[in-house]
Amino acid sequence: MLNLHMRYAHEEYDENGVLTACSVDIPEHFNFGYDVVDEIATAEPNRRAMLWCNPEGEEHLFTYGDMKRWSDKTANFFKAQGIGKGDYVLVILRRHYQFWFVATALAKLGAVMVPATFMLKEHDLEYRLNKAEIKAVVCTSVGDIAQVVDNVVDAGLAPSVHTRILVNGAGGGLTPHDESGNLVFPEGEAVGEVLSGEVGVCAASAKREGWVDFNSEVRTTPETFEKVETFAADPMLMYFSSGTSGNPKMVLHDASYALAHYATAKHWHNADPEGIHFTIADTGWGKAVWGKYYGQWLMESCVFTYDFDRFHGGEILSLIGKYGITSLCCPPTMYRLMMSENIDEYDLSSLNYSTTAGEALNPDLFEFWKKHTGLTIFEGFGQTETPLVVANTLNTHPKPGSMGKPIPLFTVEIQREDGTRCNTGETGEICIKMDPRPAGLMVGYYRDPEKTAAAMHDGWYHTGDTAWCDEDGFFWYVGRNDDVIKSSGYRIGPFEIESVLLEHDAVRECAVTGVPDPVRGKAVKATIVLADGFKPSEDLTKELQHWVKRQTAPYKYPRIIDYVDELPKTVNGKIRRVQIRQADEKTAEGLV
Repeated sequence: MLNLHMRYAHEEYDENGVLTACSVDIPEHFNFGYDVVDEIATAEPNRRAMLWCNPEGEEHLFTYGDMKRWSDKTANFFKAQGIGKGDYVLVILRRHYQFWFVATALAKLGAVMVPATFMLKEHDLEYRLNKAEIKAVVCTSVGDIAQVVDNVVDAGLAPSVHTRILVNGAGGGLTPHDESGNLVFPEGEAVGEVLSGEVGVCAASAKREGWVDFNSEVRTTPETFEKVETFAADPMLMYFSSGTSGNPKMVLHDASYALAHYATAKHWHNADPEGIHFTIADTGWGKAVWGKYYGQWLMESCVFTYDFDRFHGGEILSLIGKYGITSLCCPPTMYRLMMSENIDEYDLSSLNYSTTAGEALNPDLFEFWKKHTGLTIFEGFGQTETPLVVANTLNTHPKPGSMGKPIPLFTVEIQREDGTRCNTGETGEICIKMDPRPAGLMVGYYRDPEKTAAAMHDGWYHTGDTAWCDEDGFFWYVGRNDDVIKSSGYRIGPFEIESVLLEHDAVRECAVTGVPDPVRGKAVKATIVLADGFKPSEDLTKELQHWVKRQTAPYKYPRIIDYVDELPKTVNGKIRRVQIRQADEKTAEGLV
């Protein structure tokens, strides 16, 4: 092991092994592809980098040597397609192993990767392709997203797109089953286990008019790639980040962003260089590079990737024992779905560390997981615009429900609207000091100086997330500024009410939002998925309302309770409160 991350990081610890100070040196020419992937590959080519599998039965173990070889071949292929330094490339690859080849290759070329979800529709895609002036699209053959791309590009609605590259997704968990539960592979198509035959990686082609086939081209491309001069300050990665109103913002990161994630992996995920870390995230979302790429490989660790479509708690639990996964990170919603399984039937003996992010962690879930696995769930907080910022780090003792303390890489304050620091127990906005600009903080919102100035001013980056700090320095999440419900002069955070509701036996999942109210401004509404054995009724609604009144301030109780079969979520399992709010606003306006 090279201890590669210590070439860039400086750390101090207390007597209990808790990180108390750290900083990151950013070399002028830092490039994640050359300085991390290739460096490890040269020193230890057989070190494990990723264990990848899918429900179709395909399985691959990639070493760092493999990742260097395939990323160099991919870089040569992209170069031949006219992709080079400064070009913006939209990447829609679900959880296919080719994503790691593509991401590393684009870094080596100095091109900018723009990951996106396969759930986009024509309107979403047209906006992204034009706003970022996307030159090339690298897309999965799985599902209908390639058709969505064609609908936009063939109609002449995205003139900047010169190249479309199609990746055979090997089923991606979408292969249907027959009545006996056996996979039914499409006639004439090579998917699943057959791809692990004699040829193996990138074995099967994907043909579509107007597209270049990634797998067949990369297989025949030379392995020797001529290094391109790049700089740490060069743009490397951009995400479209949706808010509650208006079009998505383009969050731009330079190449130094990767270095800041060493703290994410080392001090939060507890990434073990000899272990296997599993972050459950689709590559279209920022959490994927948080937990499946930058930090873990800086720590010379191995990541686990399961290329599935829909989350099933029992399926995920079974993978932990089968593959010897040592650390796990997923949103609270996914932990809760695993709670609904008979968790004690699964072999979780290899698992020694658990983390969560994306939503605040409810205390009941914290206690359940500890009771049945013996493991504490360490919560963390960050954004698309940042790496990990606040967390319960390694060797600390979390308070159930708290997201922890600021990572020493950042100076973080909870501030009032006038920029003054909040008192203990007072809710305000989480703000990060920018002078000097810390490693990992976004460059800004691409081509939007007004939104950048609104978020980054007076020496601070204003996250838009609210919290309060207790007397011991622990942060407690309240919600997005847009999530906070202003009712009859009170500011009500949804998470507190959700936590109380989730402690009731009848509630499996819930989301609390504000709905327009002519008297109060907003009224508190709870959208609830009931646990098995419970049915909606007026009596149950009253019981749940009284339950909340007894356990928190009475003005916070949900005046409206709506029962649904499922909550709207992102592909990574994060509840989309904004979708619920938008539907309620349309109803209030008489539009639906």
